[in-house]
Amino acid sequence: MIVIMADESAAQKTLAKAKANHMEHVYASENRVGFAGLKDIDEVPFINEQQVVDVITNHPAAMQVSRAFHSTDTVIQTPHSTIGGQNFSLIAGPDAIESAEHVLAMGQAAKAAGATILRGGSYKPRTSPYSFQGLGEQGLIWHRAAADALGMDMMTEIMSPEDVDLVGKYTDIFQIGTRNMQNFSLLKAVGRQNKPVLLKRGMSATVDEFLSAAEYIASEGNRQIILMERGIRSFDQKYLRNTMDVSVIPVLQKLTHLPVLADPSHAAGVSEHVTPIGLAAVAAGAQGLMLEIHNQPAKAWVDGKQALTPDQMTNLFAKASAIHEL
Repeated sequence: MIVIMADESAAQKTLAKAKANHMEHVYASENRVGFAGLKDIDEVPFINEQQVVDVITNHPAAMQVSRAFHSTDTVIQTPHSTIGGQNFSLIAGPDAIESAEHVLAMGQAAKAAGATILRGGSYKPRTSPYSFQGLGEQGLIWHRAAADALGMDMMTEIMSPEDVDLVGKYTDIFQIGTRNMQNFSLLKAVGRQNKPVLLKRGMSATVDEFLSAAEYIASEGNRQIILMERGIRSFDQKYLRNTMDVSVIPVLQKLTHLPVLADPSHAAGVSEHVTPIGLAAVAAGAQGLMLEIHNQPAKAWVDGKQALTPDQMTNLFAKASAIHEL
């Protein structure tokens, strides 16, 4: 149940009374108070009904991330980026951190193209247990140094709740990959952090499952959540790694106030298709793009097939920014 109060002050007073009465799962945003699990205002005897404007009982299960609970766009501020709303965010970097020199060079190219967030993986979830799994903390150190040298934000993937403290020492933004979208222990762990979380859609996840995963993060107190469409698994993987669900972008933006970005690199899986897929996502309303880049894709340690060269990235970012301005 979401109760719309007369103003934000009335909402905060109601929240304080709920906490004083030891009620669980009660949240406030703007002039609204959400009572997870409750359906009738009579279950809240202390509420000042003269201050109640409306009661919404038919709302999404993922309450806190819904527009019914928070009507305006969430805008997330990091040291070097503003994500969400009318802003257009550009994220780029190597799939895997390979060396201090390489991540710095890729960061320089990304920043020159307009990116403010330097991505890169030091812990890699791979299909095969025998594939390269990342450099671990050494990669985080090199990644952090490059981001600081360039005045960029650092974003990296986290795979386990046990790694939250370690990764949190270095990164500005936690990334939850597609395989961990429903790793509920991990979602709760990053939900207790005061840092933004970029949550990728699971490769077979429905919209409601995606939003419920975001709700797990919000339920622990962290509403700094960025959603990312990265392609879903379909019946045909002969020509593309995944199918970019362009149609889900406006659907998500209607349902949630959270920023919605797109990752055409993983959707395509083949570099020649990354640009048109990325532009289609922006035309559908994506509030930013994330790209994998490498100066020598054929020699990349991970996923070289889908990596763009710095020049290709620059071309895509320029076109994408122009579409966003339309």
